[in-house]
Amino acid sequence: MTPARTHPPAPPESTLTTTVITNIRSLVTNDPDLGEGPLGLVGDAALVLDGDRVAWAGPAVRAPAADRRVDAAGRAVLPGFVDSHSHLVFAGDRTAEFNARMSGQPYKAGGIRTTVAATRAATDAELSANVSRYLREALRQGTTTFETKSGYGLTVEDEARALRIAAEHTDEVTYLGAHIVSPDYADDPAAYVDLVTGPMLDACAPYARWVDVFCEKGAFDGDQARAILTAGQAKGLQARVHANQLSYGPGVRLAVELDAASADHCTHLTDADVDALASGNTVATLLPGAEFSTRAAWPDARRLLDAGVTVALSTDCNPGSSFTSSMPFCVALAVRDMRMTPDEAIWSATAGGAAALRRTDVGRLTPGARADLTVLDAPSHVHLAYRPGVPLVAEVWRRGVRVV
Repeated sequence: MTPARTHPPAPPESTLTTTVITNIRSLVTNDPDLGEGPLGLVGDAALVLDGDRVAWAGPAVRAPAADRRVDAAGRAVLPGFVDSHSHLVFAGDRTAEFNARMSGQPYKAGGIRTTVAATRAATDAELSANVSRYLREALRQGTTTFETKSGYGLTVEDEARALRIAAEHTDEVTYLGAHIVSPDYADDPAAYVDLVTGPMLDACAPYARWVDVFCEKGAFDGDQARAILTAGQAKGLQARVHANQLSYGPGVRLAVELDAASADHCTHLTDADVDALASGNTVATLLPGAEFSTRAAWPDARRLLDAGVTVALSTDCNPGSSFTSSMPFCVALAVRDMRMTPDEAIWSATAGGAAALRRTDVGRLTPGARADLTVLDAPSHVHLAYRPGVPLVAEVWRRGVRVV
């Protein structure tokens, strides 16, 4: 397949305002009004960008004129991936933990606490450089929007620092002081909840859009999670919840009750949990990288989709349980092991992620949306699952600029 090419003559870069990308073999718009099925697929398509926005999408033969023409060379184009769950502000390494787990050997190091110690010891520059590194990885694989959390500081100063650093890289910043009970409060979890809902929240809220809690045995129970989430909401933060990852519990239903944007993991669900998700506005965000890296049971995406639940896919990129920044890898896992169709997985990795962030300007390629798109070195989005592990992302455009 020949590389994409720009056709001369073109006006000077400073005067360019519109670009038409043509000769697109298959265009995913995520708008059924523009094309076939839920993905709004358009064959032999074109896309017109006006500055940082999509101006038009449809069949190439009907494309309006533009200042510049870019030939997609028969490739597929889809919205940039929206990664709505990651933990990128950290330092340190947990290779030994992963190696032991995969080798069936006992491992007694500190897990999250290991990362907390390393993160506290790192400089601001080191933490910011780590975030930049993993974002470059993700961008090369088609991710144009991402969320990231604190949660590896667990002191007022370290949590606020993590969020300040995260906010330098994204608008989608989540306060997760309630990741685990801080080792400093191991003998007094109630006092730690008071800290998370009081001085820590006061210091962190100015940098965050979201508040999150790990509602799970060994972390925070339903009453503690409710207190943390409602305190954050009172400060103007919107809720999202780590829910039902390791066991059955109250996390999913609490998320729906509090109108959280997303309940993340959703591995162990009762019928009541599924019914709650289907009847509410909370997205079920599935994180197959975590199951892959821990050999845990896969979430049943088919059960959720058949019940009418809105599903998102995300990487959960973190140093302990899902050290991947690759949304294409998560798409392939979802299709192979979570019983999603390729179309469902692509929708969940783009429009689904946008829904989990309550965004309407990303995750789709429709007039008015942000001009974030991924060009595959393949004729169809299906190749992301059909050819797993192959670097198929040929180009990435963000805000109307080709950045990869």
